[in-house]
Amino acid sequence: MGETRYVGEVGLDAGPRHYRSLERQRDVFARVLQACAQSGGKILSIHSVRAAPAVLDMVEEHLPQERGVVVLHWFTGSLADARRAVDLGCFFSVNEQMLHSPNGAKLVRSLPMNRILTETDGPFVQNAGTPLKPIDVRRALPALAACIGKPVDELPELLICNLKDLLRDKVPHDRHGSFPAGNQP
Repeated sequence: MGETRYVGEVGLDAGPRHYRSLERQRDVFARVLQACAQSGGKILSIHSVRAAPAVLDMVEEHLPQERGVVVLHWFTGSLADARRAVDLGCFFSVNEQMLHSPNGAKLVRSLPMNRILTETDGPFVQNAGTPLKPIDVRRALPALAACIGKPVDELPELLICNLKDLLRDKVPHDRHGSFPAGNQP
């Protein structure tokens, strides 16, 4: 834990496939959150499959906002859960597939634009049978633009600004404001 700034993908999955292990997942997730809080300055990618309220409860209980920041990956909680997550300082990573879902698009429209990041969720999400790669993150841009009513050509600047905001408070900078060697975004 002391050697990394980024922790992920962690969280809870209460879907049918993993529900039987939910109590064990809670134990492990609590330990991860506590370790991150103790170390401080971590950025966590967290999933919350059918468990958004429980994940937010655990984040609130175990990870003070000044000790780390959460990026909720492919968040499918309610609009109330999303508002609570924003209040807890969370960011949200969205992908192309999520944005094509009516519920996913509705949720993204409810989010502050300065809390949105993009992701592929590759290799789990695929295009024509081929797992998405990090470079494929741009595939989400047209759907995101349509969803939030912004021109697609404005999104790269917005998303880079959001990423810089995410990193600014959580990644130590040297006295000249640049990233230390080995911690480039």
